[in-house]
Amino acid sequence: MHLKEGCSLLLKVHKPSIPFVLSTNPILNLKAGNEENSTVLKEANVLKRLKHEQDITLALEYFKSITNSKSFKHTPLTYQMMIEKVASEREMDCVQYLLQQMKLDGISCSEDLFISVIGSYRQAGSSEQALKTFYRMQDFGVKPSVKIYNHILDALLDENRFQMINPIYNNMKKDGMAPNVFTYNILLKALCKNNRVDGAHKLLVEMSSKGCDPDEVSYTTLISSLCKLGKVKEARELVMRFTPCVPVYNALINGVCKEYKIVEGFELLDEMTNKGIDPNVISYTTIINALSDSGNVELSLAVLAKMFVRGCSPNLHTFTSLIKGFFLKGRSHEALDFWGRMTSEGVVPNIVAYNALIHGLCSNGSFGDAVCVFNQMERNGCRPNVRTYSVLIDGCAKAGDLDGASKVWNRMITHGCHPNVVTYTCMVDVLCRNSMFNQAYCLIENMQMENCPPNTVTFNAFIKGLCGSGRVDWAMKVFDQMGNSGCFPNTTTYNELLDSLLKDRRFGDAFGLIKDMEHRGIELDLVTYNTIIYGCCCAGMLREALELLGKMVVIGTKPDAITFNIIIDAYCKQGKAKIAIQLIDRLSAGEWHPDRISYTSLISGICTHIGVEEAIIYLRKMLSEGILPNVATWNVLVRHLFSNIGHSGAIQFLNAILGNGI
Repeated sequence: MHLKEGCSLLLKVHKPSIPFVLSTNPILNLKAGNEENSTVLKEANVLKRLKHEQDITLALEYFKSITNSKSFKHTPLTYQMMIEKVASEREMDCVQYLLQQMKLDGISCSEDLFISVIGSYRQAGSSEQALKTFYRMQDFGVKPSVKIYNHILDALLDENRFQMINPIYNNMKKDGMAPNVFTYNILLKALCKNNRVDGAHKLLVEMSSKGCDPDEVSYTTLISSLCKLGKVKEARELVMRFTPCVPVYNALINGVCKEYKIVEGFELLDEMTNKGIDPNVISYTTIINALSDSGNVELSLAVLAKMFVRGCSPNLHTFTSLIKGFFLKGRSHEALDFWGRMTSEGVVPNIVAYNALIHGLCSNGSFGDAVCVFNQMERNGCRPNVRTYSVLIDGCAKAGDLDGASKVWNRMITHGCHPNVVTYTCMVDVLCRNSMFNQAYCLIENMQMENCPPNTVTFNAFIKGLCGSGRVDWAMKVFDQMGNSGCFPNTTTYNELLDSLLKDRRFGDAFGLIKDMEHRGIELDLVTYNTIIYGCCCAGMLREALELLGKMVVIGTKPDAITFNIIIDAYCKQGKAKIAIQLIDRLSAGEWHPDRISYTSLISGICTHIGVEEAIIYLRKMLSEGILPNVATWNVLVRHLFSNIGHSGAIQFLNAILGNGI
């Protein structure tokens, strides 16, 4: 195996800073260098040279070569050009050096230059340094305006430095500057990002009272946040107070679709058109995506047709939603047809689209095709991300392909992509499916060292693997150790352990786990109840199983076919076939109807405790309901025929049954 005990092969490589000292005597290999030293250079020529030089090192060499020459004295614009150039390469130490050199040379700095530097720190994810640069402005004789205040507030918002935004805003007002609509929108985003929608409401009122009318961004920000928090009704009430625009409607449509209220989404589309507002591609795509996620691809296609009628062309997200929906329904050919249509229309797929295609192929058993798509996306210049690798490893896990999963993992590490908790969990799963539990355990331990701690799903994958291979004692130890990693078991964890313990007839341990669930306040779901009921029935504890069935009905957990089939089978095995018949008759009068498993258990019980003739009646009833017997059904019947009436009699009886069209 290429993967060695889950050890990461990643190396953290730090990019070396560009050495830069202005007093260095220039050593140039540039063709135009000698000419430029012998003649007076114009600012426009220097700016042109710096602008078009793609190599940052050569640009710096050129900048240094003319710094101390008599042919040219750097201007605010040439410094700004050089600062912006090194800032684009994230060489921020060099930026600070150039700023200091400007100050020493007495060259004035503009506000735009500081905005550029703050923007570079923002892109580098260093809002703290951006703030320090902002405070240094006055040392350069630059007074802040509303414009630069907005830029520093936006930089802080990017990193959600919520506690630092308000003091900056207060300083701005102390400096006598009135916030504009951009300022308010940044503050609204900050409040909404931190779920402070009440504060955002108040700020919206303040805007109007200060004579600053909210714009589309203001309303869309607040409406989107309300919908995200599930306050769609409140959002719709707010919309009634102003004339909504397309982005506001899109936020509302997204909100109702997330709550699976797709009918309301259609109503909003109709409302838009009735008001003369044309829905855009986002409006339609949001509904198409919701329909596709719910498996209603036929209606998705109807919405697509409506888009075309209204002259709205689908975009990449529209196609991706449809492709995802077709794969979800197992309609791979149609999904691939849409992919072909998308690319033929010149729509270039991005990483999200490729991931949807790869995931769909893996989910529908076409792992080889998924690998081909993976190779194609790299050839097309679309770099795989951690989700791409996770989907492929998960596909390998489901196929039991350990070698394939290991190759994908090692390829991911080689290409410098850090695995996340999902990737690790998929790898743990594939190792467990191949009974490599020691390696899986090592990988989980390695997650801690790689600063990617395992979560409950990771432990569940490991516990499931252990339980499935009969290692329930080890699984129980892992269960006890989960808290050390800051993880807590959920219903799935308990279900895996309960199933394994009950199969091993370790009823004491199983019931101890159930008490632990109740103590922790973890809700028992349908799977839990079915698992416990099955365990009770296997132990001959039918009365306890029925009590549990009553309890689940009382608390509102609806029994399913599995629940009833477990009870029917238990009655039949305990010689109470007549009660099983009564139960089936009573349940059939309601929503539930017996299936092949129900009838097979019933026929077995009747054959054993009543007689074959009575069993034939239920075989005929089974067929009359359109339920065909399977091998298990016939095995039950034939076995009892042979034991009751012998070989020749059984054959004659079966011939008679088959001759009558059964």
